[in-house]
Amino acid sequence: MKIWKKTLLLLLSVALSPYAYSQADSPDADTKAEAGAAQLTLDDLRTFTDVFSQIRRNYVEEIDDRTLLNAAINGMLSSLDPHSAYLPAQDLKQLDQSADGHYIGIGVDVGIVDRKIVVRNVIVPSPADSADINPGDIFTAINDKAVKGRNLQDAIDELKGEPGSTVNISILSPDGKKRDVEVVREFVTLPIVNLRLLDREYAYFRVSVFNRNSAPHLREALESIAEDGITLRGLIIDLRDNPGGVLQQAVSMADGFLDEGLIVSTRGRNSVMQMEFSATEGQWLDDIPLIILVDRGTASASEVVAGALQDHGRAEIVGEPTFGKGSVQSVLPLRNGDGIKLTTARYYTPSGRSIQAEGIRPDIIIEPVDPPDSPDDRPREADLDRHLENEMEVVTELSELETAAANDFSVQEALDILKEAGIVKGKFTITQDIPLEEED
Repeated sequence: MKIWKKTLLLLLSVALSPYAYSQADSPDADTKAEAGAAQLTLDDLRTFTDVFSQIRRNYVEEIDDRTLLNAAINGMLSSLDPHSAYLPAQDLKQLDQSADGHYIGIGVDVGIVDRKIVVRNVIVPSPADSADINPGDIFTAINDKAVKGRNLQDAIDELKGEPGSTVNISILSPDGKKRDVEVVREFVTLPIVNLRLLDREYAYFRVSVFNRNSAPHLREALESIAEDGITLRGLIIDLRDNPGGVLQQAVSMADGFLDEGLIVSTRGRNSVMQMEFSATEGQWLDDIPLIILVDRGTASASEVVAGALQDHGRAEIVGEPTFGKGSVQSVLPLRNGDGIKLTTARYYTPSGRSIQAEGIRPDIIIEPVDPPDSPDDRPREADLDRHLENEMEVVTELSELETAAANDFSVQEALDILKEAGIVKGKFTITQDIPLEEED
């Protein structure tokens, strides 16, 4: 059963990846949103057909009618904001697959370090694992196009493609060896939660995306630690470079660390988009200090988690200011089997903050040290054309920020903070100044 045909889908992600379902009626049922809307005149429609006809007859190259119509539809949607788009049926199918934790690619988690594409993790099993690609490898060229001097996100996007297709990658290994590999793209199952114990009493979880199983897997991992007889004194959840995903899973994860209170609310033109999600009684880890690691790649659903736990004082947010995507996209199916991804609401943290084009300011800022000529070129929401403006006149003021420089040692810094942390009435506090020193 294709659930997306029967429900309104809510996306909280930067790219076409996971999404969440809202059991609600179609926004079309709310006629109030249509009241007062400007109506097109017959002359307006004639203008459209005149332009269509002129292009068909006089453009320098022949273009078929279907191509022109698709261009008109895409132009209409792309003129709204960076996240509204037309979705062919195949893209809708891929959305459903990604929500289950699958995607088409080679199976690597890469990051941008000093304007280089560096492999951080390799999924096992995956095409990358079979090609002996390892963490620390640097991709110097993709499909015979050098990475240097290019938009690095565009280069990373080339790693994706149709299943069975190949991608050629030039690799520089940490030991200085160079090699070229041809990797066949396949369906890859994403690891939902990666666990690492730090000093045995502290746990580190890497959550790379929010799909339908993210929150349950985190809870199961915590339960397995308890079953092994380990009593945790602190927890780090790494949401760096997490583009978002299934809203309900983000809500469930935040709920796991809260006993009560609002987690997130959404507001749009239609009444169906006026929603609130609140915490239920009971926590996975009562009164255990919690740190959320974030950076400029932390977006959407992952910002919901960070914002909720920050507003309730349940976690200390550490890292860089986040991406700043505070809008909700609904996937609306069409009669022909395709769909549109349309921005239909903004979302707000428990204190009423809109983080749209602003992001979440960490409680403790750790700024990555980049050479002056090698800035991180990953855009934030505010850098995207036609992004929604933040409509809030007054932004909730946060506490004073502690700023420190660091390389790629944020996890160790977070662990140092946890070891100096205290709990006051179930909330996370810093008991003394924490020196955040640069590594040699």
